[in-house]
Amino acid sequence: MSSSTSRTRRRFGRPLLRRFLRRRDGSTAIEFSILVIPFVLLVFAILESCISFAAQQIMTNAADDVARLYRTGQERSPSDPNQSAAEAVRLRAMVCDKMQILVSAGCPGLSVDLRTFNSFASVSSIDTPIKDGDLDTGQFGAMAGGAGSKNMLRVYYKWPIITDLMRLSMSNLSGGKVLHFAMVTWQNEPYPD
Repeated sequence: MSSSTSRTRRRFGRPLLRRFLRRRDGSTAIEFSILVIPFVLLVFAILESCISFAAQQIMTNAADDVARLYRTGQERSPSDPNQSAAEAVRLRAMVCDKMQILVSAGCPGLSVDLRTFNSFASVSSIDTPIKDGDLDTGQFGAMAGGAGSKNMLRVYYKWPIITDLMRLSMSNLSGGKVLHFAMVTWQNEPYPD
């Protein structure tokens, strides 16, 4: 290739580059492509947070409603401690029925714990049972006390993060889930046994 050919290409290439840099026709498309990614991430973060918050509120209301049934004596635990497993299934079903507006059928990931205590001070010593990044339900029970007893109902739900982009920043359990938690503490009314 001769030097004159390379000079011709340089002369021809420089004006073409200048014309390309001066043109503004595609600037809107380029600016949109730069801004669309953070905008979409922000929209998904807002939607994911709002749906998760709504689920938390529904679960809290369900726990309050079920606790009210025990507090007033409309629901009572069986006197036989051997029936705790059957009572746990029944209690879980009562909470699940009130939550099914926003969660999957059968409430996968729902755990309940109902206990009775001698005093309200002893309730405060109970910790959230998270072990190795997951919920430890080994000590959960479902026995409420009788009239005048002090009780605590804890409801846990492993909420799945829908958006993969948010899973890393929002999840606090293994498997990319968020632990929703509601607790109600009360003293039963003096209803007749």
